[in-house]
Amino acid sequence: MNEKIEKALDLYKQGEYEQAIDAFSSVVETETPTAEIYNNIGQCYASIANDEKAEDNFLKAIELDPKLPQVYINLADLYYRNKDYENGIQLLSQGIYEMPDNMVLAHFLARFYMEDCRLDLAIDELEKILEVQPENYDAYYDLGKVHFELGNYDLAIENFENILEFKEENPYIYFSLGQAYEANNEVDKAISNYLKTIARDAGFRQAYKKVAILFLARGDYDDAIEYLEDYVEMELPAEEVKNVKELIERIKKKKTNG
Repeated sequence: MNEKIEKALDLYKQGEYEQAIDAFSSVVETETPTAEIYNNIGQCYASIANDEKAEDNFLKAIELDPKLPQVYINLADLYYRNKDYENGIQLLSQGIYEMPDNMVLAHFLARFYMEDCRLDLAIDELEKILEVQPENYDAYYDLGKVHFELGNYDLAIENFENILEFKEENPYIYFSLGQAYEANNEVDKAISNYLKTIARDAGFRQAYKKVAILFLARGDYDDAIEYLEDYVEMELPAEEVKNVKELIERIKKKKTNG
């Protein structure tokens, strides 16, 4: 490796971003620049929140080598953080044109579509990914989220259930399933999945409140009180604690009065 480039990379790894920029720029001034060098400079500028210069260097890298996937990922990440979805979608579409088999870019594009509320296009991209990578549980999760957002609760459930083949112990999957079953008016299955969430993460606050409300709606007052009392002991805003304690007292009175 070129000694100057090696020094610049070491500075980048040490978090000395401005010095790394100077070192990489010295390489550009004295040698034929490469896409990798401009990509590295872009990453340095992104690390010090100089997004304009980061973008400029990433675009120079793409101009030199339009088939370098990491540059698209780095620039797309910058656009994503700035909620610049239009430029992100254009960039990733270009990247997929250059590298149609790159599923990372396709998945990133699907997430841009999700953020930009182009949900049908997100579904198209995610389904293409799953045709090629049927074990891509992240794609199943995003597809489940999109269908949930669209009110397609059966399809949301189906996609979240698929993830359990790969991630049986992930509490977020069970929580998402609980929400989907709840929205689909399958209360018993919703309760079951919220309880599975708690079994895998005893500090998952939202699951305690969700399951307590469902127990209350079902008339299971003792269980509702139990989970609300656990919930109120967690780190919550003062107003939430006050409201939940008042709810607990109302449930106890209702239970006593039959």
